[in-house]
Amino acid sequence: MKNAPPYPIASVDHALHLATLLQQEGPLRVSDAAGRLGVSPSTAHRLLAMLVYRGFAEQLPDRRYQAGDVLRPVAASTVPVALLRQAALPHLHDLVAEVEESVNFIVLAGTEARIIATAECSQVLRVGSRAGRSLPAHLTSGGRVLLAALPSAELAARYADHEGVDLPRLRRELALVRKRGFAINDQHTEAGLTAVAVAVRDGDDPVGAVAIAMPSARFKRDLLPGWGTTLHRTASAIQHSLG
Repeated sequence: MKNAPPYPIASVDHALHLATLLQQEGPLRVSDAAGRLGVSPSTAHRLLAMLVYRGFAEQLPDRRYQAGDVLRPVAASTVPVALLRQAALPHLHDLVAEVEESVNFIVLAGTEARIIATAECSQVLRVGSRAGRSLPAHLTSGGRVLLAALPSAELAARYADHEGVDLPRLRRELALVRKRGFAINDQHTEAGLTAVAVAVRDGDDPVGAVAIAMPSARFKRDLLPGWGTTLHRTASAIQHSLG
């Protein structure tokens, strides 16, 4: 039996209950959510908006809400996430100050790219925090640089039963990533968002990736060499902090 905490926070309880409903029961309308929680439609709408912001929900074209990326089951990461976040965050903030765009730190979990830390820039039009979200690794910039560093046999094993991924094509794309030293995600995971990433290593092993994420309207290919140099410098600083 679970006892209610002595000082419950109703808004937190409602948000967690709503996330559970979306995960277990499927899409809900605002009115459905309000009825299930016993709150007003305006309160339900605010709760759903916050869940969308944090990746726990997403809105469908018919205006219903369904479970978001954060609620999808993903493989466990094999790297020390807490240590990586602690080492990376100061350097992410330094990178934001230099490029004036938001930046993310990503780790690989199975065939998913998991964003474990974000530093947002202050521009009005910017990419907001994606911390906690997991996305298909083969579509993201950070995921691609980490997949590119895997041995061929391990890459094949990860995608052996993965439908919808053309492994020979993915191998060709990852070969280009290795040649360039960075990867690009130009609106593959989200319309209007472009990202550039490089790998971060601990010794010889790739443990994560650092990515600059920007509105696609500000992405210019002639700036790629400079972004690549800056990203590699940040990756080296994080690697130094890892010892």
